[in-house]
Amino acid sequence: MKLENERYEVTFVEEGGEIYSFTDKQTGIQYMWQGDEEHWGGKNPSLFPIVGNTYSGTYEIDGKRYAMKNHGLIRYAKLTCTKQDERQVVFELHSDEETKRQYPFDFHYAISYTLENNTLTVRYDIRNDGDADMPFSFGLHPGFNCPLTADEKFTDYHLHFSNPEYLRQMIMDRDKIRPPYIETSSEAVQDIPLTYDWIQSQATIIYKDIRSAYVSLMGKEHGVRVSLIGYPLLAIWTAKTGAPFLCIEPWMGHADFHDVKEDFYHREGTMILSSGNSFTTSYTIEVF
Repeated sequence: MKLENERYEVTFVEEGGEIYSFTDKQTGIQYMWQGDEEHWGGKNPSLFPIVGNTYSGTYEIDGKRYAMKNHGLIRYAKLTCTKQDERQVVFELHSDEETKRQYPFDFHYAISYTLENNTLTVRYDIRNDGDADMPFSFGLHPGFNCPLTADEKFTDYHLHFSNPEYLRQMIMDRDKIRPPYIETSSEAVQDIPLTYDWIQSQATIIYKDIRSAYVSLMGKEHGVRVSLIGYPLLAIWTAKTGAPFLCIEPWMGHADFHDVKEDFYHREGTMILSSGNSFTTSYTIEVF
């Protein structure tokens, strides 16, 4: 499955309904991280119906205990390609007995991709097909090659916000005893140089309430711009020192970073979708 224009080609796989490649045919640059077991076997999963996991790895619905793997169901599922033409590629997943053993709700999940010039728009449609209210959270986890060219290194890159930001970072207790606290930058920040030490100091960098519409991963000449509108959290992650990729992750919720008291319906970032209703969100990946 692919979308293509004169300059760019984007290919997809049914595993997770994910992007496999985003290639500039003129320069040969491959923008997407394509998975490597040495560093991280993932590529760009969508996170539903949970971002991360609960503190215990389990949760309770109507007196019964359930468990999902980290980041939920979609990244481990094989979606069906239901549409493929010159303009759009669509993947879908319907809940079944396997998903309901982990998440006891009937749902329909669709990912739609469209390519226009150098911008890929990714849209998500989630519908509650059951009779009960459906609690869920949602997030994105796209990985990008960093560096993008052979003559660069990871530390040649920086993140650029479209607006100056007083960054509000969630600082986690590594022992997971105390809840995270918010640390706000004393000055407005628009550019952040990339270093492995910076990311690994917190394992994952998580910012709350970013006001910028976009954040860009920028090298000497090329880069990637990711839209953030509608996502209250932004996570920045790479696997380890030397890993040649960076994940830029707009989230609506997050994992439990300590032993929270809220039930599955009331965790921070959880949304409730009533019977028959749908939730839609989208974001863009622009390459240059």
